Amino acid sequence: MIVNEQVAIDHGLKKDEYEKICELLKRTPNITELGIFSAMWNEHCSYKSSRFHLKNLPTKGKNVIQGPGENAGVIDIGDNDAIVFKIESHNHPSFIEPYQGAATGVGGIMRDVFTMGARPIANLNSIHFGSPQHKKTKNLLRGVVHGIGGYGNCMGVPTIAGQTSFDESYNGNILVNAMTLGLVKKDKIFYSKAAGLGKPVIYVGSKTGRDGIHGASMASASFDEKIEEKKPTVQVGDPFTEKLLLEACLELMSGDSIIAIQDMGAAGLTSSSIEMASKGNLGIEINLNKVPCRESKMTPYEIMLSESQERMLIVLENGKEEQAKKIFDKWNLDFAVIGKTTKSKKIELFFNEEKVADIPVDTLVENSPMYDRKWKKAKLPKKIKVKKEQFKDLKVINVLNKILSNPNVCSKEWIWQQYDHTVMGDTIQKPGGDAGVVRVHGTEKAVAASVDSSAVYCWAHPLSGGKQIVCESWRNLISVGAKPIAITNCLNFGSPENEDNMGEFVECVQGLGEASAYLNFPVVSGNVSFYNQTKEVGIKPTPAIGGVGLIQNYKNMITMDLKQSENIVLVIGKTEGHLEQSLFLREILNEKNGPPPEINLFNEKNNGETILKLIDKNFIKSAHDVSLGGILTALSKMCIKGKKGVTLKKPNYLISKFEYLFGEDQGRYIVEIEQSDYKEVAKILEKNSVHYDEIGTVNDSELIIDDKSKVSIDDLIKSHTIWLTNYMSK
Repeated sequence: MIVNEQVAIDHGLKKDEYEKICELLKRTPNITELGIFSAMWNEHCSYKSSRFHLKNLPTKGKNVIQGPGENAGVIDIGDNDAIVFKIESHNHPSFIEPYQGAATGVGGIMRDVFTMGARPIANLNSIHFGSPQHKKTKNLLRGVVHGIGGYGNCMGVPTIAGQTSFDESYNGNILVNAMTLGLVKKDKIFYSKAAGLGKPVIYVGSKTGRDGIHGASMASASFDEKIEEKKPTVQVGDPFTEKLLLEACLELMSGDSIIAIQDMGAAGLTSSSIEMASKGNLGIEINLNKVPCRESKMTPYEIMLSESQERMLIVLENGKEEQAKKIFDKWNLDFAVIGKTTKSKKIELFFNEEKVADIPVDTLVENSPMYDRKWKKAKLPKKIKVKKEQFKDLKVINVLNKILSNPNVCSKEWIWQQYDHTVMGDTIQKPGGDAGVVRVHGTEKAVAASVDSSAVYCWAHPLSGGKQIVCESWRNLISVGAKPIAITNCLNFGSPENEDNMGEFVECVQGLGEASAYLNFPVVSGNVSFYNQTKEVGIKPTPAIGGVGLIQNYKNMITMDLKQSENIVLVIGKTEGHLEQSLFLREILNEKNGPPPEINLFNEKNNGETILKLIDKNFIKSAHDVSLGGILTALSKMCIKGKKGVTLKKPNYLISKFEYLFGEDQGRYIVEIEQSDYKEVAKILEKNSVHYDEIGTVNDSELIIDDKSKVSIDDLIKSHTIWLTNYMSK
């Protein structure tokens, strides 16, 4: 094929980008070289629209071993143990082919983790679908859930937590974000930086096929009416092969053979070889005839751009080839020496004894485009004056039942029951709590992890929304008794070429960075997913935050289920009755305008750290953060989990009961304590300047709001669990 400007545009490149390629090469690229540039310079691989802003995020901390720039982030949890973790998107593939898209998303993120020498110990996910009434939603949900479960279950890795939401903005572009945690010894972490000259470059894993070609480019484009034509770009996964690959790689890693290792994810052999060469300031020479292929007559273009799954690229020490081959032969996996490191600082590809590509590495990485795109600053929406007469016909119990059965609040048990959450035997807090928790095998330590997002708040005001979602992650970890350590993020937005969308991204990142820095909660890995839109209509901005924290002794872990009658229930943090952008205002009063709740970072940090002090002193029996749906929703979930009721008291300051019960003020927790500890707890809270309300006592059977408003636990359970089960059974 003759390469020209139109061919370049068909590959997703802009006219000026093609001109820059010709200038850098001082010639016209051939089709293989153009394919390589299109893969490395697309949004998914180059971060060309986001790098300028991401560099301002806080990425260092006393527990951070590896921040952004590697396959995953790494944090120190003591005793020579480290946690490797990352979250990544697989949005476009999952909309096109939900089972395989979601499955390979899980497989890809697990490879990112075990590539660094870590054994995966937990999976999480953040999945977002269109309106439940939309014709595609149910099938997409079913396919995605089955794909996540199918791959993770076969790998023998528990899925311990997740988040699911529904919003019409995802009708034409669902989001599937997958997260994995792995455990590794600090002195056995592996990196992707190639080193040394003449070192053998090894291909291992599955054979290369024609599936997934242009997968990375597809992920950097908007959808249109020709979406079905993109199915061949979706990768096909095989979890059983990945399990073999995991065990083989970990066995090889137990020795001293590996110099560098990189999984073949987005852009396949192209990105893995170029990233290794770039980090090592080396060249790599590859003989494409030696790449194991499962289809006949594959071209160099196809081999380099295939995103066939379950593959790795390794740089070995000289003389270790036979030793390594024996390991991969034992696990019945392909093993081939396909090239070597060179001093050329180029990617040089040979096929049928001809050089088919000759590209300086720096043209693909250091010289890749970086845009400071135009963006619009969002205005803080005007406050909504809610009139008291709007409440007069409302009954608290009716409102509560409606909120508990809302698709974004209701129990997601139908989903997580399809995931194996106990395999490996170390899961000590299952899905359905504030965070999932797994023991560090053979120790008293436990690791907590959660995934959160807040599209509504970010849509209303991206700067506030960015702060909020970091704080939400912080609170979820605190609520199970974990000290928050670090986060990973998956930033899902519309087209960066749209100034409004780009503004949402920029301000969201600013808010995220501000909160992370203040809370000492650094960002150690992440992913940006742009072009989440169909026909120029983008999704609500949806940053997903995966938070990780440490519990020094797993016996001190806290759950949200109420424990004992006559215990006192406190709300930690000030309630001012913020209703704008609350679920109450949107779903009950049909008002979608107004600002999101304010974020007070001092209070977030102070309240959270004080809660941890109370947990350390064994004062807190159960805890749950207050988020979507406000105090009464959070309290109802605690009642449901513990099959206990609460007799509420009126707060000691004037505020409408609907504002108090359903407002979504931030920085708040509900905690259960014993009556005998009340004075000491109050003393600690007051000493630390933490506001609290005593709002009730635990009882055995019902949630009693006042003399006229009460509901049994069985009825709460019914309201909370029935919607999703009924929806998926029809």
